Amino acid sequence: MAKAVRLADIAKILNVSTVTVSKALSDQKGVSEEMRDKIKQLAEEMGYQSPSEARRMKERKSYNIGIIISDRYLDQYESFYWKMYRAVATKAISKECFTMLEVLSAEAEQEHRELPRLLQENKVQGVIIIGLLKEDYLNMLIRDAQVPMLFLDFYDKEHDCDCVVTDNFYGMYKVTDYLFEMGHKDIAYVGTLLYTGSITDRYFGYAKALLEHGQQVREDWVIEDRNLSDGQRGDDFEFRLPEQMPTAFVCNCDLTAGILINVLEKKGYRVPEDISVAGFDNFIHPGICNVEITSYEVDIKEMARKAINTLIKKMNGESYKQGITVVDGHMVVKSSVKRI
Repeated sequence: MAKAVRLADIAKILNVSTVTVSKALSDQKGVSEEMRDKIKQLAEEMGYQSPSEARRMKERKSYNIGIIISDRYLDQYESFYWKMYRAVATKAISKECFTMLEVLSAEAEQEHRELPRLLQENKVQGVIIIGLLKEDYLNMLIRDAQVPMLFLDFYDKEHDCDCVVTDNFYGMYKVTDYLFEMGHKDIAYVGTLLYTGSITDRYFGYAKALLEHGQQVREDWVIEDRNLSDGQRGDDFEFRLPEQMPTAFVCNCDLTAGILINVLEKKGYRVPEDISVAGFDNFIHPGICNVEITSYEVDIKEMARKAINTLIKKMNGESYKQGITVVDGHMVVKSSVKRI
């Protein structure tokens, strides 16, 4: 059995007193915000539990948590949700819970007749849905599932359901504002509006940055990156690049940014020498493109932590913060943006 982490263990690593560690973990005065953050982060990484939390853990039930993802999000490129699932599974284990993954086929989502098997067979006590599902299937799931539920990385305006999302609006606002700081004024947005709430929210963050810098959104500079009907962007999908090219493209995700860079290079443009490109997520499958993409990094671990903690409280019948929980990320500057 692993040895319990003590306050003294944390204090020794950071070269501070145990009193400082205790104050930081209990949010008392007398500790700088920088040191408080370091202590809390290290405590979580080491698996520290306060005596009261340890007692609660002993009394807490061990749950099976179902994770539902559409296979639309798990093709050869869309590895972002695999990473998110692994973060959720890891956090669940730290809470003495276990996850069971069920991937919905396109047929199951379209027919929307049956609940996922893990719910039909009563194998789980709670469910986390990662990524927006088709409307009819989601309606059926919410209507017929008899367990607590949480949405991760999306929200749905039709249902008053708890969810955890990244800061899509201000995240994309920051990315676009950074392009202005680098001297760009002619900036296009790449993302199929209304396909998901995230893509649309990121567009509005882009639009806010343009308006604040005295620029108007141009219709020909809002470019689709996938089919609206099914979200596919296979070999038959083509970016409709404008006749008058911008100096920079800001993309709704790094995968789109990587594919766009390849398209631009095939047309003779160099990134970033001729055109700059920025993305969102700070995650791209290896081999998509050879340019390191400036992006807004999503805090997947914090989203997973909040999702698991909230769902456990729901399953326990405890009070919790209901509604939408927004998790901040941060800019990551790489080589795909040039100052002009």
